[in-house]
Amino acid sequence: MKPAIRTPYFEIGTKNYIYGDKVLQYAKAADAAAEKYDIDVLFITPAVEIRRVAENTKRLIVLAPYMDILRPGRGMADILPEALKAAGAQGVVINHCEKPMSLPAMKATIDRARELDFLVFACADSVAEAKAIAQLHPDIINPEPTQLIGGAGGVSDMGYVMDCIREIKAIDPGILVEQAAGITNGQQVYDFIMAGSEAAGAASGIMNAKDPIAMIDEMIAATRRAANDLKKVAKGAK
Repeated sequence: MKPAIRTPYFEIGTKNYIYGDKVLQYAKAADAAAEKYDIDVLFITPAVEIRRVAENTKRLIVLAPYMDILRPGRGMADILPEALKAAGAQGVVINHCEKPMSLPAMKATIDRARELDFLVFACADSVAEAKAIAQLHPDIINPEPTQLIGGAGGVSDMGYVMDCIREIKAIDPGILVEQAAGITNGQQVYDFIMAGSEAAGAASGIMNAKDPIAMIDEMIAATRRAANDLKKVAKGAK
């Protein structure tokens, strides 16, 4: 069954910054922080590490970074969706700027993911692209300007963030909207969630940190702090 995600949540992408035993080390650190702060954590890891991460963690929601739409049978070197699920993946990322897809390809992948009850985590560059992808009804949209990805400097402008949230929610209020581009510290995680994002995430901000393990804890702790403060705000509004 597709996992229900509690908000605010936190997302970690390893990309190919790390591999082998280090992936498991970071996954275990994220798992420990998820339990410590009682926060849902999405962990996006290379396909070859999915089984090891899934079998050695308890709290992480493990996502594949990509999948093809073929079915069991012929297809040398393609990434079979059923194989990802058998390895322990609970969802898939589509349309990351480092693995872009056309809208028809996204639609086909989302349809295929639905067959397996996978979460679909879709990336978008512009507000216009976020609106177009929202029409396909993925579970999550992560709007992030391409020029900010990979530690290029700076985070998304709050105007852009608010525009994306408004436009996506107008099309499908059930889509979760995350912010991840350029995040390098816990305060940014907190600020984006308090501004209305239902989650925050990081890849290079963690992987290139001086102490990645400490940064994982810092960012997930900031997610918990935001969750607590949102409850206070909601309580005060009653």
